[in-house]
Amino acid sequence: MTSDTELTLVQFLRQGFDPVADLARIRDRQPVFPLPLPGDQTAWLVTRYEDVRAVLGDTERFSNDFGNVIGLGSAQEDPGGLGFRDPPEHTRLRRLLTPEFTARRLQRLEVRIRQITDELLDDLEQAGPGADLLEHFAFPLPALVVCELLGVPYAQREEFLKLSTDRFDLSAGPEASIQAINESMAFLTDLVARQREDPGEGLLGRLLREHGQEVTDRELASLADGILTGGHDTSTSMLALGALWLTQHPDQAAAVREDADGTHTARLVEELLRYLSVVQAAFPRFARHDLTLAGQPIGKGQMVLCSLTAANRDPARGPGLDEVHPGRAFSHLAFGHGIHRCVGAPLAQLELCVALPALLRRLPRLRPAIPLAELPFRRLAIVYGLDALPVTW
Repeated sequence: MTSDTELTLVQFLRQGFDPVADLARIRDRQPVFPLPLPGDQTAWLVTRYEDVRAVLGDTERFSNDFGNVIGLGSAQEDPGGLGFRDPPEHTRLRRLLTPEFTARRLQRLEVRIRQITDELLDDLEQAGPGADLLEHFAFPLPALVVCELLGVPYAQREEFLKLSTDRFDLSAGPEASIQAINESMAFLTDLVARQREDPGEGLLGRLLREHGQEVTDRELASLADGILTGGHDTSTSMLALGALWLTQHPDQAAAVREDADGTHTARLVEELLRYLSVVQAAFPRFARHDLTLAGQPIGKGQMVLCSLTAANRDPARGPGLDEVHPGRAFSHLAFGHGIHRCVGAPLAQLELCVALPALLRRLPRLRPAIPLAELPFRRLAIVYGLDALPVTW
């Protein structure tokens, strides 16, 4: 690493499936590492599992509130959502969402997930060898599931889905990402206002019927935005990268194809979530007061960035974490930790456990259509993944 820019972005750099070696060196030598920010300010990158878990679980010492970002010079409107909220507001809003992701609610959605999966596999086969797995399968599947969950009208789904990926692309700079968030919130606030007048059968309609007097249009739009961003681009990346990894490990692909009761698949999915860690960093935290973390003094108001990628491969948690071993006893941080752990985690797990076996059974000889070294991995993104995955079978 030779520049301040490289230091600041090291947590988002990878080589194929793996984080760059510099991230491991930081974890080994200085696990709470200073990152230079514009305006002669400093953020702190936390890379060890126990330290990351401690930060994510400690709302007394660390705040998620977006007001801290405004304090750093942003003039943008607060995007809301659970990720930028502290208790008690976070507690109130999360309480509304939690019942929507119970096993009973998801069981009803599972039938539709299987239908969507089969329909998309038909489309992929019709497109023929050389088709882009991302375009025909990994992107539309979670997108359509989120639309089903929220109750987005069919006529608006294409516009809705376009809003969920731009914010995670850092190559155009932070202002472009913030602009994408603002556009998404405007769309969703309008959608909520129309559903308040005529509630649909999806999550938005149910919340408006049951809690309409407890939540504003803006608050509900921010919750929907959180579901969109947490449930679309992340699942798209996991599906594409998970499928690619399986094509490189035929023994595991065979085990998934032959897994009658889904037990092995569920264990493999958990391990792939840890190993791939597509969400590379948690929402930023800010020190509520002067404090010390792992021996490093951190000033009041300073930003703390937790590298989920580094934490999920911390060798202090056991050997062989740069490899995949289904059934590993490891409480991974791919969905975060504490009160901000992803509320939609059960839905993401369900999608993967349905889609990957179906894909491998339909196309048992699935493999990339171009050499692995030529695949367009995202160069710089909060959510790691592929820009395309041409496949043959």
